[in-house]
Amino acid sequence: MTVVERREIALVDLLDRLLAGGVVITGDLTLRIADVDLVRIDLNALISSVNENVPAPWEEML
Repeated sequence: MTVVERREIALVDLLDRLLAGGVVITGDLTLRIADVDLVRIDLNALISSVNENVPAPWEEML
């Protein structure tokens, strides 16, 4: 095992790193029976923390 393979990262640290930089999740799901598409779902999501550089998309409530 190399040093990188042995390195353990806590789940909280991993989530902190992902949210600090942002994560893009994309995917497609198609439910099909006998080559007939019944349901198609497209997912495009950006997950990021809110800070000065990335403001919240909603107005602040007082």
